[in-house]
Amino acid sequence: MEAYTYLLINFFTVIICFIFSFHRKIRFDRHFGAFLQASSLVAVFFIAWDIWFTAHGVWWFNDRYLLGFRVAGLPIEEILFFICIPFSCVFTYHCLTTFYDLEWSPKTSLFFSLAVILLCVALAILSWGKIYPFVTFVLTAATFAYLALVAKVRWIGRASTLYAVLLIGFFLVNGVLTGTGLEEAVVNYNPAHFWGIRVLTVPVEDAVYGFSLFLWNIYFFNLFKKKEEGATGTAVSTGS
Repeated sequence: MEAYTYLLINFFTVIICFIFSFHRKIRFDRHFGAFLQASSLVAVFFIAWDIWFTAHGVWWFNDRYLLGFRVAGLPIEEILFFICIPFSCVFTYHCLTTFYDLEWSPKTSLFFSLAVILLCVALAILSWGKIYPFVTFVLTAATFAYLALVAKVRWIGRASTLYAVLLIGFFLVNGVLTGTGLEEAVVNYNPAHFWGIRVLTVPVEDAVYGFSLFLWNIYFFNLFKKKEEGATGTAVSTGS
């Protein structure tokens, strides 16, 4: 049964959200196509990062909790992680932004983004020599720079509010993966390549990494959803 641990973590992370996707007041199922396009695109980058880090011993996986199937050195469960976790996050984003007004003012959102960029650049410099925090902070700074200053999206504020809420579930899931409640960790980290600061058993870098993963999924989800709705609207208009 232990061999199903990581797979079950993925399953229980996604199953409730999947079931409620069909609720008549939510109907997230209508956007499954947009989600799959977005998550697949984002997953390519993060899985490539994962493969490289695993190959270079930045982190590794405990076979005790895995089925044993690997792709390019990654457990199949780790690959599924990049679909299951984003699904729950994007589903939550869809629900809360549908029912609640979480909008920030443009000025507040811009100041927040600039503060995050400056902070991440400073932390990346301080992390020189430790590859996991260095790459994570550089990516997060670049993510906010693109979204706020190039794409100029309007949803950074509400996405950041939602991520703060999602951190509760994040620390629960990643807590189990990093050893909370288990005899051994599912995912292990090389002490030479991360700060060593943890919330329970979760490295703080994971929370920043997760933020970038979340934001890119939201960015592409909104993009594909808009195209999806535009195509539907065109079809309806033509038909009428």
